[in-house]
Amino acid sequence: MEMAEFIEARRPHWEKLQKLLDQSEVQGLRGLSLDDARALGKLYRSVSSDLLWVRARSGSAEVSAYLNDLVGRAYALTYPGRRPRMADVWGFVSRGFPALFRREWRMYVASLLLLLAGAGFGYLGMLVDPDAAPYLVPAEHLELDPTKRAADEAVDQDMTVSQQAQFSSYLFTHNIQVAFLAFALGATMGLGTAVMLFVNGLFLGALAQVYAAKGLAGWFWAWILPHGIPEITAICIAGAAGLVIARAMVAPKGLQRRQALRVEAVTAVKLLFGTLALFVLAGFIEGTVSQIHPPKLSVAFKVTFALVVGSGVYSYLLSDWLRGGAPEASRPVA
Repeated sequence: MEMAEFIEARRPHWEKLQKLLDQSEVQGLRGLSLDDARALGKLYRSVSSDLLWVRARSGSAEVSAYLNDLVGRAYALTYPGRRPRMADVWGFVSRGFPALFRREWRMYVASLLLLLAGAGFGYLGMLVDPDAAPYLVPAEHLELDPTKRAADEAVDQDMTVSQQAQFSSYLFTHNIQVAFLAFALGATMGLGTAVMLFVNGLFLGALAQVYAAKGLAGWFWAWILPHGIPEITAICIAGAAGLVIARAMVAPKGLQRRQALRVEAVTAVKLLFGTLALFVLAGFIEGTVSQIHPPKLSVAFKVTFALVVGSGVYSYLLSDWLRGGAPEASRPVA
């Protein structure tokens, strides 16, 4: 039997299992009638066989991922098993997330390029027309004079431990909100995610030019980079998660959009979850090192510190490449 014929013949069984799973996940297995419960068990075994058939013939990755999702959901309902352990979380953080980042690196690069395009536009916009500041510079920085701020920070920059903890907590919460928004806007077919990344980059580039025009480019980057490298990286990964959602909507490749969304949502949520450690790191640095300005910490020291942090972040993210693992497909493969 050809793959297309097989899919056409078996699709009604898959859709029936999906319907039963949707019902069970809302109402629980006890919400099913006896006949439906028996049907779920039979369909679970049947779809498991279908999955093996597709795998054996190197079938479509999208179909394989869809069937794998159905089988996984049915297994989770039938054999709920134990709760996740810390070892499982650590396994994902240490190996699973870098492997996922490797698989979705194109989405990350697309997010980063959108942000950098915005930064370039903001920088050039302020360079060409400084009067455009009300449209390009973040509102909270419009009334601040960079020279005066640098002078004031050099004199009065001490924060208590309590203030540092409170500030770090605020930044972490704010950054998580930005990440979730970038992820959620993927539902706009990626347009909202793209606009958000571009605008965030635009504000950064415009502000960089404001400080550069006052001869404070070094001071600015010494302030931004220590926390900015992990923070911007995490925001771009969250943006990549949004683009993964958009990919399911724009290019479902043979699956119904709802089915494609269900498959891609697993990848997107894992990408978003993986950013939490980066946001914790960024919030801690932004509440401490980033707020200690020259002369207490020199520009050279802070930039060097930022490069060390950045090297660590990207060594972690690229660790799956560094370990020499086999590359994975660009889509989840069952």
